[in-house]
Formats: sequence, structure tokens, C-alpha cells
Amino acid sequence: MSGLSGPAAFDLAGRLAVVTGAKRGIGFAMAEALAAAGADVIGVSATLEPTGSAIEAAVTAHGRAFEARAVDFADRAAVLALGEELASRGVDILVNNAGTIERAPAAEHPLELWDRVLEVDLSSQFALTQLLARPMLARGAGKIIFTASLLSFQGGINVPGYAAAKSAIAGLTKALANEWAVHGVTVNAIAPGYIATDNTQALRDDPERSASILARIPAGRWGSASDLGGATVFLASPASDYVSGIVLPVDGGWLGR
Repeated sequence: MSGLSGPAAFDLAGRLAVVTGAKRGIGFAMAEALAAAGADVIGVSATLEPTGSAIEAAVTAHGRAFEARAVDFADRAAVLALGEELASRGVDILVNNAGTIERAPAAEHPLELWDRVLEVDLSSQFALTQLLARPMLARGAGKIIFTASLLSFQGGINVPGYAAAKSAIAGLTKALANEWAVHGVTVNAIAPGYIATDNTQALRDDPERSASILARIPAGRWGSASDLGGATVFLASPASDYVSGIVLPVDGGWLGR
């Protein structure tokens, strides 16, 4: 029980956050929002520069410390090595945002693409979470946030591996919350709607699909990565200490349509 209210309930000063997939898009926005709320950030992405990255500049502009780790989430050994290294750092917040998507009709979807998506979007997420959760559980405090998807609720088109992985992330969020909330570690997920990022470029480049998607969004626009910042800070902060096991849509009203 935090006992905090008002702005103090959202204050992350003194917290250390790990954000995967932090180089661009949603992960970038999440990392910057956590820094703006007071957290120091360890950013992880497959091609993240050791120094001089845009996300480093954004975090340090808020007066917070930033460290970079270049890790490919398709490389299980590299993910395990990262988890073992960070487990001793006293991580307070883990944002599991690393992800990939492969588009091909299900009947012709190459199995190697299926395997890669499941590894990056699900199996490596669990492997890293398991390692960083152990010290959180030992000290009785921690915040874990997964990036789910609208396809945690729906099936999508031509992305069977991604839909399967994101549906599993919703289930994993609930399973971990059931075990860990009693130990002071909350586990939640954010389900972004149709956000203008690299992952949705193919949809936005298809005039027919883009128009049909936009027509269903009550907010009347594609989301921006910055729209995820508030939900991230909430789920990482004392304000959400009694919130665990939810999948929070940030979708402009898509699911309510």
C-alpha cells in the first residue's frame, strides 16, 4: 500500500527502469515518459548505439541517467546474459516492449518467420522477466509492464505469429500477476491501438486498409507513440500499486466500437 496521492503517486524519482525496444517508436516514448517522471533508464534494442542515441538525448534532457544495451531478442543466449547482468542492478521497473512482426498469409507463412516472432515477442520476454523478477520478489517490490496489442483481443490479418504471441502475452501477464502480486510485484500490460510506427507502416501505406482502420477509431486519428506515455507512468508508479493482471488498451476507443 503506497499511501500516496496527487503528483507524488506518479513520482518515479530514484527508480531504475529497463525498457526494451527503446530505440524508436513506442519504446522510445515509454522510456522518455519514465524519465520525465523521474526514473533513470537502461534502454535495450538490437541496434542501439552505445552512446549518442536519440533516446539517450531524450532521457538525459530530463536530467536522468541513461545506459544503452544492444541485444537482439531473437538471440536467447544474449537475452539471458542481459538478464543475468541486470538482475544485480536493483531494477524497479521492467518494460517488455521489444517486438517484431512478420506479414504473410497463414497458409504460406514460413515457419522460420513464425519461430522468430514467437521467440522475440514471447519467449525472450518471459526469459528476461523471470531473471529480473527474482530480485524484485526477494525485496517485495517491482513493476513489470508488457506491451500487448489489439491482437491480444483480435486475430488480425496475415500476422498469425504476431497474433499468437500477443494473445499469449495477455495470458502471461495474468499468470504472473496471479503469482507475484502478493509479493509486491505488479504485472500489467498495455495494448496499443493503431499507432503510427514502423510496425504499422505497411497498413498506413495501403489506402484501403488505412481508411477502413481510421473509420473505426472513435478518436478519428491514428495514435502517436507519445499517447502511450501516461499509461506507462501510471503502471510503473505507486499510483497503480493495487492494479495487477490487467491489459490496458490505449486505442482511441477502437475496442469500444
